[in-house]
Amino acid sequence: MKSHAFRWAAVIGSAALVLAAPRPDGITVESWRLLAIFTATIVGSIAQPVAPGAIVLLGVTAVALFNVMTPAKALAGYSDPIVWLVLCAFFISRGVLKTGLGRRIAFLFIRAIGQSSLGLVYACVSTDALLAGFVPSNGARAGGVILPVAKSLAEAYDSNPEDGTERRLGAFLLFAIYQCDVVASSMWLTGQASNVLIAKFAFDAAKVDLNYGKWILGAVVPGGLLLILIPLVLYKLYPPNIKHTPHAATIARGELNAMGPMSRDERMMLIVFALVAGLWMTTALHHINYAVVALLGICVLFLSGVLTWNDMIGERPAWDVFIWYGGLVRMAEALGETGITRKFAESAASMTVGWTWGAALAVLVLIYFYAHYGFASITAHSSAMFTPFLMVILVAGAPPLLSVLLLAYVSNLSACLTHYGTTPAPIYFGTRYVTQADWWKYGLIISFVAIAVYATVGLAWWKLLGWW
Repeated sequence: MKSHAFRWAAVIGSAALVLAAPRPDGITVESWRLLAIFTATIVGSIAQPVAPGAIVLLGVTAVALFNVMTPAKALAGYSDPIVWLVLCAFFISRGVLKTGLGRRIAFLFIRAIGQSSLGLVYACVSTDALLAGFVPSNGARAGGVILPVAKSLAEAYDSNPEDGTERRLGAFLLFAIYQCDVVASSMWLTGQASNVLIAKFAFDAAKVDLNYGKWILGAVVPGGLLLILIPLVLYKLYPPNIKHTPHAATIARGELNAMGPMSRDERMMLIVFALVAGLWMTTALHHINYAVVALLGICVLFLSGVLTWNDMIGERPAWDVFIWYGGLVRMAEALGETGITRKFAESAASMTVGWTWGAALAVLVLIYFYAHYGFASITAHSSAMFTPFLMVILVAGAPPLLSVLLLAYVSNLSACLTHYGTTPAPIYFGTRYVTQADWWKYGLIISFVAIAVYATVGLAWWKLLGWW
């Protein structure tokens, strides 16, 4: 009871501290209230006096109740296509598992590269990194394509959070895949949706043309190294109980023989899989929104009988994530619109007056990176802070291309920190394989690894290219 009361005190106290703090000029009372509610919501999701979904629901209610936003605007996050994409990713995962297609794919993977848990991670990560060159949605890739396979792999080894066996394989597998998806998102201009927006910011503010070729050329060495290092680091610090599977190929072959030919539902699931993935990869041709493509896939699964209405309404983790992610996304977006984050950037800049450009660049990039704790999406973070931080760094005398590259890649890499940092984060967290405490702890460690690689190998690579 005392622990429960303490958690509620932390939530309420965080809001009170924000409201009591000195208020910068030009910020409205409503904006200050929004910051207080958002801060309390984030603290609540950490302290968890109740479920995270309930915390966000309380935050959304408070935003409307205290006239910070109109009810329509407070609830607008639930109409965001990204939130529906998250929901659909869960349903697609349910279909893959229900039909047995996921189990079949899992054993095919195991038969091919299942000699170790690291091998399984690298197989999934390689697929994601390759798709990032064509699929400009990390939610579609990591959530709709990779997650069903990864969950099937975990369950094939009897690793399930429902019975406390998540650390056998699933926790390591899913967390490593997510952390590497963040890197894959950073490596391509098409790695995730807001990268194109970031490239536009760079051109508008510094006349740096960060095109498709230059983006991947700058990231291929440091990003590729991170894709190798991150699974190794997590294998050491957050290891699975199952490390070696010397008889996996024999077991998988026997299971596949026992399953027999693909069933009608498996074939339908595979068709939908190909349909959705194909439409996601060719968005530039037909301009159909990723979420609409996902909804189309769900409708086909429903009309064909692969999924029933009870399957969908009974997918409790999906609806839980829908509630808390929809509310959090809207509050984060609204906070970026208030100007508070811009004031934050200006305040950070005042600290670097008189510094060398190298020192100013290092400090401001670090501040920019860890400010992502306050954002529920890469888009919100970069939209609010990329341009002001870039301008301050340029004023300090830093080379434009170097400054743009660091901020662009960091905009993505910073999503490693939290379970709400980018679209796939709540999808993977919602599987309940990784606890919030572990996510934040090891996410912070991965951030150190990412920063170290880009501060050494990244800078050396760009120097070799003659970019600074």
